[in-house]
Amino acid sequence: MDLYQHFRKEEQPFIDQVLSWKEDVSRNHIVKLSDFLDPREQMIFSSLIGKDSEFKHDVFGGDPSAERKKAILAPFYEEITSDHFEIVLLEASYPEKFVTLEHRDVLGAFLSLGIQRKKLGDLTVKDGTVQIVVSSDISPYVLTNLTEIKKAKVQFKEVSLDNKLPNDSQWVPQESTISSLRLDVVLKETYRMSRQQANGYIQKGLVKVNFRTVEDPSFAIQQEDMISVRGKGRSRLKSIQGLTKKEKYKVTIEKLN
Repeated sequence: MDLYQHFRKEEQPFIDQVLSWKEDVSRNHIVKLSDFLDPREQMIFSSLIGKDSEFKHDVFGGDPSAERKKAILAPFYEEITSDHFEIVLLEASYPEKFVTLEHRDVLGAFLSLGIQRKKLGDLTVKDGTVQIVVSSDISPYVLTNLTEIKKAKVQFKEVSLDNKLPNDSQWVPQESTISSLRLDVVLKETYRMSRQQANGYIQKGLVKVNFRTVEDPSFAIQQEDMISVRGKGRSRLKSIQGLTKKEKYKVTIEKLN
């Protein structure tokens, strides 16, 4: 059976990477650590490793509720702890009374330094405080170079992961039946809009799937895909339970409130 048939073509490089990790760990008895993965990539990683008794694997992003996490693949005899994931929590305060910062402002400031998204975990902006989980190898660079966000002077410092701010957002599930797993159909059901409106958002480049802009209404949504619509918020297809007698998909869709 062709392994790739279960995944998208654009996911093949990541699949090949995970398979190469398996080979390296098996042959050389080493531990492999990934960069931060989105939920879809975490699902692919776990499904490729499965329950193979030769390996031990885990994911971690600072706390159990983290969205973006690093993955570890190790020989079965290795003990995996949070220290193995090589992540740190950076924190800075800003004058909330004089400047309003949003998630995109902070993320943009990091990316403007040439930092790749895969080096960054979850980001929180709340009550005059910015927190972001990063790979430990880029922490010194951030501490030295990121001193301003949207004209607000900031000074980041490393703090314990125990101080990570709770995420007040909640994923609210809804059980649905949909005629297709096409992107426009999923948007129609999730955001209570017409099919025509859904197509409009997609074709204007306002829709992202797994953090990548998708402009094809027929794009097939899969389990654990993260969807964001500009101005409408985020959602994800949490699970696909199968087909009804009328050949419709039974799904659980979660929307971030």
